[in-house]
Amino acid sequence: MAEKQKTRAPKGTVKKVFRFLGRYRLHMVFSLLCAAINVAFALYIPLLFGGAVDLLIGEGRTDLSAVGETLTKSIVCILICAVGAWLSAAVNNRITFGVVRDIRNKTFEKINILPLSYLDMHKTGDTLSRIVNDTDTFADGLLLGFTQFFSGVLTIAGTLILLIRLNVLIAAAVVLLTPLSLFASRFLATRSYRFFREQATVRGEQTAVIDEVAGNLKTVKAFSREETEQRRFEEINGRLQKASLRAVFCSSAVNPTTRFVNSLVYAAVALLGAFSVTGLIGGGLTVGLLAAALSYANQYTRPFNEISSVFAELQNALGCADRVFTLMEAQEETPDKNDALVFSGPPETVEAENVSFSYDPASKLIENFNLHVKKGSRVAIVGPTGCGKTTIINLLMRFYDVDAGAIRLDGTDIRDVTRRSLRGSYGMVLQETWLQNASVRDNIRLGKPDATDDEIVAAAKKAHAHSFIKRLPQGYDTVLGEDGGSLSQGQKQLLCITRVMLCAPPMLILDEATSSIDLRTEIKVQKAFNTLMEGCTSFVVAHRLSTIMHADLILVMDRGSVVEQGTHSELLANRGFYYRLWNSQFE
Repeated sequence: MAEKQKTRAPKGTVKKVFRFLGRYRLHMVFSLLCAAINVAFALYIPLLFGGAVDLLIGEGRTDLSAVGETLTKSIVCILICAVGAWLSAAVNNRITFGVVRDIRNKTFEKINILPLSYLDMHKTGDTLSRIVNDTDTFADGLLLGFTQFFSGVLTIAGTLILLIRLNVLIAAAVVLLTPLSLFASRFLATRSYRFFREQATVRGEQTAVIDEVAGNLKTVKAFSREETEQRRFEEINGRLQKASLRAVFCSSAVNPTTRFVNSLVYAAVALLGAFSVTGLIGGGLTVGLLAAALSYANQYTRPFNEISSVFAELQNALGCADRVFTLMEAQEETPDKNDALVFSGPPETVEAENVSFSYDPASKLIENFNLHVKKGSRVAIVGPTGCGKTTIINLLMRFYDVDAGAIRLDGTDIRDVTRRSLRGSYGMVLQETWLQNASVRDNIRLGKPDATDDEIVAAAKKAHAHSFIKRLPQGYDTVLGEDGGSLSQGQKQLLCITRVMLCAPPMLILDEATSSIDLRTEIKVQKAFNTLMEGCTSFVVAHRLSTIMHADLILVMDRGSVVEQGTHSELLANRGFYYRLWNSQFE
């Protein structure tokens, strides 16, 4: 879902950044102290050199010993400045990467409590880009901001105070010319921010395409989509290039504009200072004090130059920060009620009463769905693709909440039960497998971390996975690559089935659980499932009707409604929709 583009960095984004900075107050105070020491001694150095100049001017007035003493003081001041700058930079690094760590942790935590509807409506690559790329860019900008901000503000304030003490007229000229630089920066900021945010958005779109193509490269090659996907990528890459060029062009105009104004400031100080030295205007500056004033003019304008030189990074950082905060502020999953019950043990009944649900309010899906299942029953859900079979599973697991009606366990609405205890009562095997980049043993132990090795082996034997696991290079200690590495789809599925076998849950959900297994292995796994399902309430979604012939209840769905229900023999005898589905698989 496209987000509305903003034309300027919102104040709210800056406030949110400072909220994360709150826990680093002491670090910020120390950094500010180091910056103050650095600036104070840096501002003292021009006065020392100005005094040295006056000691060298005029016949018979040269005092080399005093000049040597001044140079010694200057060296000490320079060393103190260097130490202060180093300490300030070290603390700023700690603050920056601490904030980035906190934001990443908070963002990942947010993903775990987002509703599935958000993840269904946003591309995975875009979400990944926000957490990784945008946060990195934000870190770079934040570090630059810290490095320039503290010392820059103190330098500007300090030089103004010293210029006022040296010559009020010169200070007034500096103050009057400064707003030109600020106006130019603000004018360009409002435009470059929009381009940088557009750049971050398109970069997220690009990451999504790369993730999509790289993750499904076999399909791309199988359908000869290489050129099509290349054109799609080039189109997005072209938009990214245009957005980047506009952003950098606009932000790059800040530095020369600022430098032009700063040159005016320097020229004004030099001219007025020369008038003061020659006595044309009041103030009584000496040549040495004029040299100090010119140095202060440079020091006063330097923060503006430095900030403008990193202006692109700062605006880019704010644009990326806004995208990260948009993710962090997305509507969360409805929290459990304060008095929510903790469900335990197998339920005696599972009921659905007049349940209605749709992913899109404009497109109806499940309407007036009713179900009554007793403990230990095996319920099969069948029907054509898109009829709502998996949606029923999503509602049972409360991945989505019903729009109307209720689903109850032992008469208790599942919305009155904690999600953790509800989902912990189910064992679930999906058509899509999910394996971690970890050992086989750790992948099986995922649902029961305290399981012993003997229990893991026993579960693998029941799922008929033990034999192929022993053939792996390190057996149960073999570390699998991303998404199962080189394992076949059937082997991945067997590991997921083993995982559920180990947990032995009171309720079971099988969503096309054996779709990736050959027929011979499927017969063995079905026997293992029969053992597992003894005493369990189980829900089986299947396209292969031969696998659900012995279910206690078969729900036949079409277009979101249960059109028939009964046993296999009863439904065949009715010669209705199920009968036609059954025959279609053998024609």
